[in-house]
Amino acid sequence: MTEHTDSWFSPASPPPDWNPAQADPNRYADPALRQVQYQRPAYSAQTLAPVPAPAPVPAPAPVPGTESDRYEGQLDAQHVIESYAPEPYETLAADGPQYAIPDIPDSGWSAAPSRRRRWIGRILLFGVLVMQALLSLRLSNIASPEEAVNLVVGRQEYGHLVDGTAVTTDLVHRLSGSARLYPVLAGAADKLHGLAGVRLLSLLCALIATALLYSLTRRMFNERVASCAAAAYAVLQSTVVTGYYASPDALALMLVALAAWIVVRTNRAPAVAVLAAAPVAALAAAVEHMTVLVLPTLLLLAVHMAWPHKGPAKGILRGVVLGAGIAVPLLVAGVLTEIRKVTPAHGRGSESALHILSTSAQWSGLFVLLACGGAVAWVRRERMNESVDMDSVPGSALRRAALGLTLCVTAALVPLLQAELHTSAGMFRHIAFGLLLAAPMAGLGITRMIGAHFRHPQLGILAWVLMLALGISQSAQRFESWPGVGLVEVLRAHVHGKGTYLSEVEGVPQYYLGSVTEPGQWVSLGADSAGRVAKGRYGLIVLDVASSGPGTARERAVTQAIRSGGHYRLIAQLPYRDRAADAAGVYRVYVKQ
Repeated sequence: MTEHTDSWFSPASPPPDWNPAQADPNRYADPALRQVQYQRPAYSAQTLAPVPAPAPVPAPAPVPGTESDRYEGQLDAQHVIESYAPEPYETLAADGPQYAIPDIPDSGWSAAPSRRRRWIGRILLFGVLVMQALLSLRLSNIASPEEAVNLVVGRQEYGHLVDGTAVTTDLVHRLSGSARLYPVLAGAADKLHGLAGVRLLSLLCALIATALLYSLTRRMFNERVASCAAAAYAVLQSTVVTGYYASPDALALMLVALAAWIVVRTNRAPAVAVLAAAPVAALAAAVEHMTVLVLPTLLLLAVHMAWPHKGPAKGILRGVVLGAGIAVPLLVAGVLTEIRKVTPAHGRGSESALHILSTSAQWSGLFVLLACGGAVAWVRRERMNESVDMDSVPGSALRRAALGLTLCVTAALVPLLQAELHTSAGMFRHIAFGLLLAAPMAGLGITRMIGAHFRHPQLGILAWVLMLALGISQSAQRFESWPGVGLVEVLRAHVHGKGTYLSEVEGVPQYYLGSVTEPGQWVSLGADSAGRVAKGRYGLIVLDVASSGPGTARERAVTQAIRSGGHYRLIAQLPYRDRAADAAGVYRVYVKQ
């Protein structure tokens, strides 16, 4: 094999023992000279915009002549191509970085407030309010004795305010609030749409109270806790019944919720700003006297809300300012004096304290248990650490324990007072005040049951469904606890516009027989009733006799006067059963012979 043979080596390179210096240039040309390599296009360091590539160089025309001449032409073409080559890419790096990597957050979402989260919370709140309204509107019955008392006094007070008509009824002492506040509103609503209009007014107040509860809980914690608190509070028996009950409790609940919202809303403002809640809280106490039990909780709430941001001294000052702002109007208006007079007038009952506390546990036990669990979980850990970039409000476990204890104890104040008075009258309505302020802790308890990132949603759903089932059944039983139109029809056949009638069932005859009799014709059971019965001074007597127990002293005295006097005969006995309070009784109607 000679140097002219190329069958055993690559045409792109000479054989290992080939010496190019000894070769004839006319007989060998390097094929690499015919290859044009791709060069990276140049970019400007300022704009990073691509620079147009140079115009392609036309290939040299074939050079006629010998093979040596053609080789020289190829060398010239290579020199022309290299003269158009751009700068190396590495020279651009010296002008600065071509791309900066942004900072990567620690988590893919943020726990900070956002517009999307607020709207989701509002949609959930709207659903809760619709459900609460439907639960209340499904209830139906004639006015209960307590409702009838408010409506009769409301009619008279509204007429006195508009036309100057004298108030002739003696039912004013049976009111649990000021006669010139809620009864006037109830009288105006009754004038327009009757009993349904008054109950719709209560429903509106109850819905506003739930919305305010959501708002203040959201400011204390977040949207999730607020949604759980509102959903749990909306299905309670006390909430459902109060929302469609003609009593001052719904209006007082709305005012308490508004006062608490102002206290939480102004936690970072100067201490004087909390005075905006003072007239609202004082008005709530005037509307419903039982509200005074939760006023100390509002003062402590003002201290706790300002403590992390203002310090202990300014927090305590804030509570003192609020307390003075509430006490001054109550003293000036004489509400505290009225409360001291009215509360003993309602009298003590004969029910056992254990029975009252067990009944309260049936109505709100699960809710209070969730609130206590939420308070304990909050003391142990302030946040669930769902987001690593969430800034915690400065505070201590001791402060969290004090706030949780304050709100949870408030839920037990009304049952303890009722147990001390040995009567459960009105407790199904009054416990709503304490449960309203304990609702943020209950919402926190449901949230902690569910866990971070909705780990166990079935637990929260189970607790809420149980409260819903109890609220539905208990509210229906409550509206079935007083008799229907049977008593009214019996009385209508035996009364007229000139007699005097004694009734232990206060309010119902005056309200439903207003077209036949005047409110002043009906007399409530009093200390001198037995003597008048013995003399036959009344044309008709209505007694509410309990099926178990001896009854009150006045009731026993009147019954004995009826038997010994011989002026009256029994014409009707209408039994009823209060399944909500596990009690039973019978209405006995006597007419003069």
